[in-house]
Amino acid sequence: MVRKKEDKNRPVYMISVVSRILEVHPQTLRMYEREGFVCPKRINQQRLYSDEDIERLNLVIKLTKELGVNKAGVDIILRMRNRMEAMQNEIKEMMRFMEEDIRSSFEERLRRIFSEE
Repeated sequence: MVRKKEDKNRPVYMISVVSRILEVHPQTLRMYEREGFVCPKRINQQRLYSDEDIERLNLVIKLTKELGVNKAGVDIILRMRNRMEAMQNEIKEMMRFMEEDIRSSFEERLRRIFSEE
């Protein structure tokens, strides 16, 4: 089942649940929030995390604990990911307006570019 973007952004998990899911102390999650790596919604002074927040936190944890990336490096990686996603969305939007033959040619060029990496 594919989740809609709105569903992934819906804040539903309390900090205690997220800390169990990710196997980290709640204080670690608070620290990542202070660093700006994640911004959970607050309802009645309670942090609520979405599925997207959990995915982002999982990436941060892997970068720091498994790969040894420092906080500045994590910040750069997260900003680059955001820019890449924005560019991908822009390309998709542009593709909607292209004529079919031009679109197929462009898609083929993109596939070649990304397969070389």
